[in-house]
Amino acid sequence: MAKVAFLGLGVMGFPMARHLKSKGHEVTVYNRTTAKAEQWTAEHGGRHAKTPREAAAGQEIVFACVGNDNDLREVVLGENGALAGMQAGSAFVDHTTASAEVARELHGIAAQRGIGFIDAPVSGGQAGAENGVLTVMCGGDAEAYARVEPVIMSFARACRLLGPSGAGQLTKMVNQICIAGLVQGLAEGIHFGQKAGLDIEAVIDVISKGAAGSWQMENRGKTMNEGKFDFGFAVDWMRKDLGICLDEARRNGAHLPVTALVDQFYSEVQTLGGRRWDTSSLIARLTR
Repeated sequence: MAKVAFLGLGVMGFPMARHLKSKGHEVTVYNRTTAKAEQWTAEHGGRHAKTPREAAAGQEIVFACVGNDNDLREVVLGENGALAGMQAGSAFVDHTTASAEVARELHGIAAQRGIGFIDAPVSGGQAGAENGVLTVMCGGDAEAYARVEPVIMSFARACRLLGPSGAGQLTKMVNQICIAGLVQGLAEGIHFGQKAGLDIEAVIDVISKGAAGSWQMENRGKTMNEGKFDFGFAVDWMRKDLGICLDEARRNGAHLPVTALVDQFYSEVQTLGGRRWDTSSLIARLTR
């Protein structure tokens, strides 16, 4: 069992930290809104800290799951940042979906202090976090990864080191690029079927068993047909992620025409009032 800290108790971090505690790890939590940290400790035990530095002090592994690059820098760097409280030989595991650039930046700063840094974005959404079955994509040094992988598996069903620092974030970009195209195709297919007067549930039941089948179809097809969009990962966050993908593509020369188009479609969903709708709400711009 390990002594760990978890920074960021949002819809993902709150249950991820819970799984760490339930597996027997000694957990200290930090959240920018103190009331959330107090709620977590009231429900699960452990202790909460007033700053990332305090939370990280004396810990073997510090986990984080925050909003974006700037949020990450805020909890990692500075006088009250986590690195200021960490000891050489410890490791920082970042589950934020952020840029590969910030991952490499923080990896370099941590390495100067003898601290391992693993960028480890996740896939599986809120349900995956709640059920402890996330997929974790990692970048960093093999030695640090070997130390943290068994602890990460407290809330994951799959975890893999994919290359040096930044590789985890780049893999998450591939994940989001693929999802964007899949959801748009599913939205258009359901919309077409509706216009054609088909029984959409029956259609999905049949075609999900064939080459068109996907996780999105199995888990979101029916609710998309019903116009229900309150199932997790929000449009605002997807646009953040797609922005990271498009920025990286401009750097590495990749061509992402469909991703750029779907990003604009999500902006239309935002104007419909769907900023907090889940990503399957792409269909709303076709039906409203």
